[in-house]
Amino acid sequence: MNRLDFTPYRRSTVGFDRLFDLLENNARNNASDNYPPFNIERRGEDAYRITLAVAGFKPADIDITAQQNLLVIQGKKAEEAPAGQYLHVGIAQRGFERRFELADFVQVENAQIEDGLLVIDLKREVPEAMKPKKIQVNAQSTLDNQQQPQPQAA
Repeated sequence: MNRLDFTPYRRSTVGFDRLFDLLENNARNNASDNYPPFNIERRGEDAYRITLAVAGFKPADIDITAQQNLLVIQGKKAEEAPAGQYLHVGIAQRGFERRFELADFVQVENAQIEDGLLVIDLKREVPEAMKPKKIQVNAQSTLDNQQQPQPQAA
C-alpha cells in the first residue's frame, strides 16, 4: 500500500489542505524516483543544507530555481559522442529534476559544486513584521477609577 489516506484528518481540520497535499505528493513522488541521491542537513536553528550527488555534471549543466516555497534543481547533460566504446555504463548520464518544498521565509544563500556534490545552503529569515511581539497590557489603578469629579462651588 503506497497511498496514505488523510481523509479523517481532512474532515476534522481547517486550513491544513496544503500540508496534506504536500505529504501525499511527497509519498507519491519519492516512491518512484531516487536519483540523484541527496541529504538534508540542519546546521542551526534557521540554517539548512541540501547536498545532491551530481557526479559528472558541470555547473553549466545544473539549473537551480527558487520560487515561493519551492526549490527546483534540474540537471541536463549536453549530448556528447562517446570517446570510446563502453563495456559497462554504471554512472548515470540521464538528466534529473528534484523539487523541495520550502517553509515560509526560507531563502537560498549559496550553491556550489565540489567533488561531485552540489551543496545548497538555505536560511530562514523571518521579517521583523512577522516575528512575535510582546504586548504590554496597560491598566488604570483602582484609585483612578474610584475618584469622581468634585462639584465646583458657585
